[in-house]
Amino acid sequence: MKASEMKKGQTVKIDGTLYVIVDFQHVKLGKGGAVYQTKFKNLTDGGIRDMRIRAEDTLDDAYLDKRNFEYLYSAGSEHVFMDLENYDQITLDDDAFGEGPQYCKPNTPIQMSMYEGKPVVVQLPNTVDLEVTDTAPEIKGATATNQYKPATLETGLIVQVPPFVKVGELIRVDTRTGEYVTRVKE
Repeated sequence: MKASEMKKGQTVKIDGTLYVIVDFQHVKLGKGGAVYQTKFKNLTDGGIRDMRIRAEDTLDDAYLDKRNFEYLYSAGSEHVFMDLENYDQITLDDDAFGEGPQYCKPNTPIQMSMYEGKPVVVQLPNTVDLEVTDTAPEIKGATATNQYKPATLETGLIVQVPPFVKVGELIRVDTRTGEYVTRVKE
């Protein structure tokens, strides 16, 4: 594919490494031709790389197969998932799953992007509902909006919650920011 055809969010292969295009800008230099000042995110280590690409250069387009999985369980540093299409199980290590174990209970739906049959991107749901297992008692008369207290959730994750949240309650947590969203009514 020509560099002039690239789009944000597209996956490309450069020097044998997979990158996703984060941003690009068409720049006309004083002398010479126009270039694209492009920002790439490495899919293996998450690093950001800035490159200048000429409009006539070609990039290798990489097709990622998005598949639905279900998180089953963790054993030490290994995490087991089941493909919801063919029920095959795969195992990922801590590096590949990242902070996922802090947000996932068994049977949590996960989307994985696969490249040549290998998982490269694990996408958690935007929010998850988790039970509070430990927190300080409710503070009587605490009505200030910015008073938060730490709460330990069933997966071991610690988040800051409002003072009215009690042990045993179900709360919604944003997996992108790690912040409390709301209480969940059952």
